[in-house]
Amino acid sequence: MSTDLATLRGLAHLARLEFDENKEQQMLGDLNKILDWVDQLRQLDTTDVEPLVHLSQEINVLRPDEPQNTVSHQAGLLNAPRKDSDYFRVPKVLD
Repeated sequence: MSTDLATLRGLAHLARLEFDENKEQQMLGDLNKILDWVDQLRQLDTTDVEPLVHLSQEINVLRPDEPQNTVSHQAGLLNAPRKDSDYFRVPKVLD
């Protein structure tokens, strides 16, 4: 399977890419190599191969989430640039 220059230019237009003459020929060669490799993969017999869901059999061992207050309310307001008693003061967003 090989691609011609017109197809490459069409793909480049769709992808909003621009190539000069030198890079265009290099990209055409690279694209044809990729398509040849994909064609080789298509020829493989995969009838007895099960679909791969995960790349490894490793299982993440995560600690359980335990909700806790790491910063007290007063400590959180301590460095606030503007505050109003127990709340942060922020600029108005909606009119």
